[in-house]
Amino acid sequence: MNMLLKQTLTASVLATMLTGTAFAVPAEAPPVFVKRVADGLITRLKADQGKLQNNPAAVKAIIRQNLDPFVDGQAFTRIVMGTYATNQNSTAAQRAQFEQNFRNTLIENYGTAFAKYSNQSYTMRPYKATTSKNPVVSLDFNNKGDKIPVSFQLADHGTQWKIRNINVSGIDLGLQFRNQFAANVQRNGGDIDKAIATFKPDADAAVNKK
Repeated sequence: MNMLLKQTLTASVLATMLTGTAFAVPAEAPPVFVKRVADGLITRLKADQGKLQNNPAAVKAIIRQNLDPFVDGQAFTRIVMGTYATNQNSTAAQRAQFEQNFRNTLIENYGTAFAKYSNQSYTMRPYKATTSKNPVVSLDFNNKGDKIPVSFQLADHGTQWKIRNINVSGIDLGLQFRNQFAANVQRNGGDIDKAIATFKPDADAAVNKK
């Protein structure tokens, strides 16, 4: 194969790959994605409801399998770390460690909440289509007569959506967790490693903050 033909074929393959990446879009509409994730989680909770309260390991396994894969951990990490997520203020290794710790602690938080699951339901709010790569889908969880509004901000990953932030009852969890982390950095004298190791995002405190 002569050099010109080889270069032409290589350029053609690269162009095809780049074009496919640029125009790849999630197959599901945002509300369809959120409904699928919510229904999958609730189905598992209903199926295992009898053993949840006294088996935290089972609850955490359900969260890991039915919610964690749909969370954009890197985006959530950048939101929560804020200015500490920049190359000037942290290393790639520190950010990776933060993401791992953050995911594990969120699983603990959600596990505690879902261990109390007792056939709660939800209703989807009307969704207005948008061209944004970060659309927001909102729903109301019905908990013993109380409606808890929850909004999921999504991230376009080309072939599927992922959850990059959550708003509960008008409270931006990403922002509240960011404030909690910044306070933890200060408590640790600016030591990022210690701040990451000791950071425990408190969802209850975040949601109840007025």
